[in-house]
Amino acid sequence: MKKAQSIIEYAVLIAVVSAAFMAMHLYLQRSVQANFKQIEDQINAEP
Repeated sequence: MKKAQSIIEYAVLIAVVSAAFMAMHLYLQRSVQANFKQIEDQINAEP
C-alpha cells in the first residue's frame, strides 16, 4: 500500500513539473517571436 502511494505521488509530481515546463515553453516561444519581430521591424524601417 505504501509503495503504491509513493508511485502515485511521484506521478503527480512529474505531471505538475511537465505542465510547468509546457507553460514556460509557451511564454518563452512568444518572447522570442516578439524579439524577432522587433528586429525585423527595425531592419525594414531603415531607409
